[in-house]
Amino acid sequence: MSSHHFVKEQQEPALLILDTQDYRFTQLSSLLEWVPTVIIAQDAIETVISWGIKIDIILASPEYQRENLHLLEEQYPIKFLTVKNGDFLDEGLQYLIASKHSAVNIIGYDHKKAFDLEEKLDFLNMVIFDGPIRYFPVKEKSFKKWFPVSSLQIHAPEDSLVEMKTTNESQLIKISHATFVETEEGIVTFNAMKPFWIGEMI
Repeated sequence: MSSHHFVKEQQEPALLILDTQDYRFTQLSSLLEWVPTVIIAQDAIETVISWGIKIDIILASPEYQRENLHLLEEQYPIKFLTVKNGDFLDEGLQYLIASKHSAVNIIGYDHKKAFDLEEKLDFLNMVIFDGPIRYFPVKEKSFKKWFPVSSLQIHAPEDSLVEMKTTNESQLIKISHATFVETEEGIVTFNAMKPFWIGEMI
């Protein structure tokens, strides 16, 4: 990694890895290009260490910390962040907010729980990686973006309505579980009354 990749700390999205089950290192390597802060939940630590990634923080229970003190030496200058109630995600996000990070990529989080994150979106920009799809939030009522030819998942409250406009057509989509829409290459505009998430294939 060359020296010109150095950027001011906390400027780049942090990487918060909760679960590695559906991922290979090659799928995530681009997220590490700018040397982000890397936070790992204890259950994912063995896999991430095998990838050779520099880890900054392990989210861990007091018991895990006692049994794995050797990691502090082997992965120096790594540190533990104590999680007492098993809520690794919340502890990690609280740390990032407190340390003035502005964004985070969350690996291995169930996108169906995305709406639980909404109160923290005022403090952190979040992208969720769940299996082969990355989800980003749309917080405004109107959102416009260029997409290639693709299949997008619209994740919004059940039975809510999202309007999708392309250069050729406009359609009103009633959301049900795992609503996918096909887009042609070009600018797509989405309009909705409430925040929602858009999923793109990785």
